[in-house]
Amino acid sequence: MSSLPQAVYHRRFGTGPRAVFAVHCSLAHSGAWRGLAAALGETAVTLAAFDLLSHGKSPDWDGAGQLQGRNAAAGLPLLEQQVADAGGPVDLIGHSFGATVALAMAEDRPDLVRSLTLIEPVLFALAGAEDPAALAQMRQDHRAVRAPFEAGAVDQATRLFNRAWGTGHPKWPDLPERARAAMVRAFPAVMACDAQVYEDEAGLVAPGALEALSMPVLVMQGGETQPIMAAVTRGLARRLPDAEIAVIAQAGHMVPVTHPQEVADVIAPFWDKSPDRT
Repeated sequence: MSSLPQAVYHRRFGTGPRAVFAVHCSLAHSGAWRGLAAALGETAVTLAAFDLLSHGKSPDWDGAGQLQGRNAAAGLPLLEQQVADAGGPVDLIGHSFGATVALAMAEDRPDLVRSLTLIEPVLFALAGAEDPAALAQMRQDHRAVRAPFEAGAVDQATRLFNRAWGTGHPKWPDLPERARAAMVRAFPAVMACDAQVYEDEAGLVAPGALEALSMPVLVMQGGETQPIMAAVTRGLARRLPDAEIAVIAQAGHMVPVTHPQEVADVIAPFWDKSPDRT
């Protein structure tokens, strides 16, 4: 990690005894976890979350280093504090790009993590060995987004990206202006991460990296998500020592937002099987 961590905005949901730390997806903010926290039970969990750099109430990324690593560095002090408050390791959850950040945190400090849940992790570098055609299609689709971005049409590129990965409702023109502006603000940071998700620039899935994680891992995807995600899910489950897969039927990429109760119904029994690692 190439410079001092940037301070980020953070919040907590719930007051329960089970300590959870969550990392949101691109173009969102920590409030995206409100529904899942409620579904898990706000008297059962205390869910801490932070806004990624260039998102929500956090400052813009300062441009130094790799954004995966900078976000992991920003989140680790908060994770350490929650572990200290809880008196032991906590359950770590990440969604989409946030899942790659959560994985970076778990690899850096596995002692802080009781269990790891990766929801729709965009670790596209894993897909090449599983489904080369899906990876090729994803690259092609992404070029259609990157082209207007590089031409300076950031609004158009953000809209195309949100169409591919968002909930689908409401449509872009119907979103509040404030929500659209927040996504456009975050989008240049998203575009800076291509080498991290397609080439694993940070080495998160390098030989031995996944195999070294001993905590239980739940890899979750939507049943109607982008085709490449099934390849990523298989690649992770194949290499993680203690992994299980969950597919939420009729859900897309934004499954923790659109189907929080279904996600909670899978996570809760997974946690019941996760041993304390104090």
